[in-house]
Amino acid sequence: MLDPIAILAVGIILVVGGIIGFKLHPFLALLLGAFVVACLTPSSQIEQFGLSKGMDAAAALAYSKKSIGERIATEFGNTCAKIGILIAMAAIIGKCMLESGAAERIIRALLKLTGIKKAPFAFLFGSFFLGIPVFFDTVIFLMIPLAKAMTLRIGKDYLLLILCIMSGAAMANSLVPPAPGPLFLIGEMGIPIGLMMMCGIVVGLFTISAGYLFSVWANKKMPIELRDSLDAKLEDLKTIAAKEDKHLPGLLVSLLPVLIPLVLIITDTIMTNFMNLDHSSTQSSWMNPLYAVIRFLGDKNIAIILGGVAALLVMAKNKKQKNDSLTPFVQTALMSGGGIIMITASGGAFGGALQQTGISAEIAQMTAGYQMALIPMAFFISAVVRTAQGSATVALITASGILSGMANQANLAFNPVYIGLAIGCGSKLVPWMNDAGFWIFCKLSDLTEKEALKTISPLLVVMGLTGLVVILIGAKLFPLI
Repeated sequence: MLDPIAILAVGIILVVGGIIGFKLHPFLALLLGAFVVACLTPSSQIEQFGLSKGMDAAAALAYSKKSIGERIATEFGNTCAKIGILIAMAAIIGKCMLESGAAERIIRALLKLTGIKKAPFAFLFGSFFLGIPVFFDTVIFLMIPLAKAMTLRIGKDYLLLILCIMSGAAMANSLVPPAPGPLFLIGEMGIPIGLMMMCGIVVGLFTISAGYLFSVWANKKMPIELRDSLDAKLEDLKTIAAKEDKHLPGLLVSLLPVLIPLVLIITDTIMTNFMNLDHSSTQSSWMNPLYAVIRFLGDKNIAIILGGVAALLVMAKNKKQKNDSLTPFVQTALMSGGGIIMITASGGAFGGALQQTGISAEIAQMTAGYQMALIPMAFFISAVVRTAQGSATVALITASGILSGMANQANLAFNPVYIGLAIGCGSKLVPWMNDAGFWIFCKLSDLTEKEALKTISPLLVVMGLTGLVVILIGAKLFPLI
């Protein structure tokens, strides 16, 4: 029986070698990797995985007896359920914002506010603060069309702009509640949410500053031009960029496709996580109907659908010929988004197959008696789990589960919040082909797989390591006890 580490190594060789070495389409390489990993995983390990996920003994046994094809299809479908509607609607929003001139209007307003030289800072800090209440994927979907429009406006620095978006959104997602990973972490480790938010923002600002410096360096070393894509032809974007202001939609109207999902998701997040409301506790309250409406509209899928409706209305009002149908625009957007969904879902199938090998438990056992300081150990465990199976959230959950006992019982010389922050920073290392977020960013930004590995992966390594250094210094100088 192969060890989970050996199975992981086989999976890495198949996927990376298949895509880069044999030029396989990522969809095929990822499914092949998932199939081989699933074949090498014994049923006893799959049963153990089921038990670790909260299944009872009978359900875990039944799960282990499922065919390999069924298990891969289940993980594929689970990923589609999480991101399918988001990607499809985001593709429509992006296409409509670019074609209608809404993105161009937003960029012109942004340039008036910041100037050309400071435009990357607007993307960096904007993505970070958007990433606190809004899912990482949603930030990427909403910001990439703006980066394309900005690049056409200033004529350079496309890689810098998209790396700034990645820097801000990625770090907020793992450091600052109410993002899902940090929310679980603070509950597991008994860290006050306000303290985690405050410290997460401070550490996050240091890490995204390091990310900005790396982005500037990468942009100079390997500049990447804005490319033609199925849903954003350069010729069409240049025509829009040449329009006068009076021929573009108004600023508020242009912002609606972004503001609608943003406001709805943030409102739902505030009511759920900061006002301690739930349906049962408000059943007899006058707020119950309002809360129910906000919960419905604040669901990420519903919110982005409403954003898509707004984008289509803006497109309908500003299309070239008033009698033209919107169907071709939607079809083009969905053709682009459909490819992203397939690749992302196959990445989810590969990551799910790796999780079923028991790789997280193996890493936990390997590090159980590791005699190093708790902060770097927390970082190390989280980083290894993230690299092995692709999910930052799983890395946060695994590492916090391993370390919660030590953090709560040990006679620490610093507040446990530093351990939580170290876990968050470690969960950024190292994004590659088993990470759904890697594929979403890669395909939306039109980077090749090799370009993404040379830019996105080292970017997050730099930010994660910077965070570790800042945390160690902070724990020494400001122990908060």
